[in-house]
Amino acid sequence: MADERIRIKWVHGLDLRKLADGACLRLGQAFAVCAIILLAAIAAGLFFKSLPVLTNARSDAFFSDNWHPSMGEFGIFPFVVGTISTTVVAMFLAAPLCLFAAIYLSEYAGRKVRENAGLLIEVLAGVPSVIFGLWGILFVVPLVRDVIGPWFGTPTSGFSILSAGIVLALMVAPIIVSLSVEVMRGVPKAMREASLGLGATRAQTVWKVILPESRNGLVAAVVLGFSRAIGETMAVMMVVGNVPGYPKGIFDPAYPLTALIANNYGEMMSLPLYDSALMLAALVLLFVVLVFNLIARGVLRSMQGASRGGKNASKAIKIR
Repeated sequence: MADERIRIKWVHGLDLRKLADGACLRLGQAFAVCAIILLAAIAAGLFFKSLPVLTNARSDAFFSDNWHPSMGEFGIFPFVVGTISTTVVAMFLAAPLCLFAAIYLSEYAGRKVRENAGLLIEVLAGVPSVIFGLWGILFVVPLVRDVIGPWFGTPTSGFSILSAGIVLALMVAPIIVSLSVEVMRGVPKAMREASLGLGATRAQTVWKVILPESRNGLVAAVVLGFSRAIGETMAVMMVVGNVPGYPKGIFDPAYPLTALIANNYGEMMSLPLYDSALMLAALVLLFVVLVFNLIARGVLRSMQGASRGGKNASKAIKIR
């Protein structure tokens, strides 16, 4: 048996396990480089396609609020504001609710409840976005128009930032909840038992032990939810109103970048610079997502550094 193992391990003086590890490492590096090259190629292609509108003296594309394609004016800043506002409202609604739902499923719910909820979350994650859009038109828009708007004393058509935020919040909830549950379930059981053994209640254990230990993963879940929300097109386009301009509140309609591209690409291409303006909108959308993910990664690194610093300080105190 020993001779057989040696014969399998060594072939012509080579270690097969090291060769396999090296091949996997090189393959992983190649895929990572390909992903970076692909992202750079997409950004470069959008940039070169956007050059005509960027170099046009009549169009202040970034900071102008004038969107008049027939007059050669392509100001996309109101669309950037619409994109950010709908996404921020969605995350403001989704993040707290998803966090509490994840806490319940992870720390309080029984096994059957957790399994059934997991099945429902998977089904909800697989629902097409157009279904969410139809649900928004049939339920959310009338709710905002007839109930929420009058309750705040604000007349609204229902097609608004708030409606888009509610629909987006429901769409990103499965991602945030499922990832948050997995992160919190990954906290060692011994830490829970130690906290409970010291006399802490279950709620104190959640807030003082579970959440601090899983905060990095929770932030990553919210970041993924944000990326999902900011890139959504169909559902948002159906309920947000698609009115160019600066929204004055959450009950006003808006026009996100994704809806602008989906509604207009392929139409009116005979107008000069129109195609270039839409490519610029796509480039700005890509840039916004990239910047937010870099900021979130920096926050995660700072949180990890702070947690390591706290652990090192506690070790030093114990040594002293």
